[in-house]
Amino acid sequence: MAATPAPPSAPPKPTWDPGQPEGPFPWLRPTIRIRLTLLYGGMFLIAGILLLSIIYLLAAQALRQGNALPFTIVDGGPIRVSSSCPGVNGSGQAVDQFNAAINTCILEQRRHALDDLLSRSLMALMGLSIIAFAFGYAMAGRVLSPLGKITRTARRVVGSDLTRRIELDGPDDELKELADTFDEMLDRLERAFTAQQRFVANASHELRTPLAINRTLLEVHLSDPGAPVELQQLGKTLLATNERSEQLVEGLLLLARSDNQIIERKPVDLAEVASRALDQARGEAQAKGVEIRGERALAVVQGNGVLLERIALNLVQNAVRYNVPEGGWVEVTTEAVHGQAVLLVSNTGPVVPAYEVDNLFEPFRRLRTERTGSDKGVGLGLSIARSVARAHGGRIQAVPREGGGLVMRVTLPL
Repeated sequence: MAATPAPPSAPPKPTWDPGQPEGPFPWLRPTIRIRLTLLYGGMFLIAGILLLSIIYLLAAQALRQGNALPFTIVDGGPIRVSSSCPGVNGSGQAVDQFNAAINTCILEQRRHALDDLLSRSLMALMGLSIIAFAFGYAMAGRVLSPLGKITRTARRVVGSDLTRRIELDGPDDELKELADTFDEMLDRLERAFTAQQRFVANASHELRTPLAINRTLLEVHLSDPGAPVELQQLGKTLLATNERSEQLVEGLLLLARSDNQIIERKPVDLAEVASRALDQARGEAQAKGVEIRGERALAVVQGNGVLLERIALNLVQNAVRYNVPEGGWVEVTTEAVHGQAVLLVSNTGPVVPAYEVDNLFEPFRRLRTERTGSDKGVGLGLSIARSVARAHGGRIQAVPREGGGLVMRVTLPL
């Protein structure tokens, strides 16, 4: 009898549990709060000791100056003094007058000494304040330097480099917990994005293959000259439906790929991209009687040329297809202004209410139509254009044009 297989083991638990404090004495843990308390408390204590020492020395000097006699007796005869105090001459001066003048002089000398003490104390306080601020700034930068490392890693991750990790060393405090939690989050995100890319690759193969087979079979049957007319008409209908399904699959796959940041970037001229898109849409524009115009100036950006060409092609195709029956035009311009490359696509067409402009960028949404009712596309053109623009760090805006039509503005960083 075969042995019963053992049940699958539980997944490993995370190495850090925010709800459970680690160690037998969690209150002794060197947290940021305790470290900052000790740091700034010690700095305040040192600054206080220095300030008291300076004040003590200045006070001692002031007392020596304030208690010095303002006169000296020059000989033993009648009292004659050498003094800097006005009113003290010692010759022919009554005792009461002499004592009053001496007291006034001593009080004046003490006042000068106290003023000197105050001014020097203020200077010492200013000097210590400058030193304390400089030392505090340096120590705060040292304590908060792990946050800078976390921020730099997060910025690299924004560029879709999910292989980056903080791997913060140091004491087991709140910052290390934050860094470890961030690393665990990046691990999960990397696994999720890897699974998404694998799914997109598999879906690309699984969805394209049967559609390609159907197209081949339909084309083979349509090439038979002896096939009935009804069968040929049915084959053409099925072929058009199959082509529409292929476009939908390609659009969905491109939309899934373009949601991420572009890692490999190369110099791309928007003028060349727009010209290529116009060459592809020129035949359709001539068939519909739509005039194509506009000047395209040099505007070089860093990005993926194929995806940027898809932006221009989708915008131009929409401008051609959703146009007026007669006398319509599409204007395509490129320029570099204020550190940004701008692609501008304007066209004549039906009047678009301002409140419906945002809905045009949603997948499978069209003007007054959702999912069905149009043979002009699959409803993903503007969604793909917005997704690709975001992946390049830019944006796309649509503004209703006076008299009908839209003005599509794509801005990308140079």
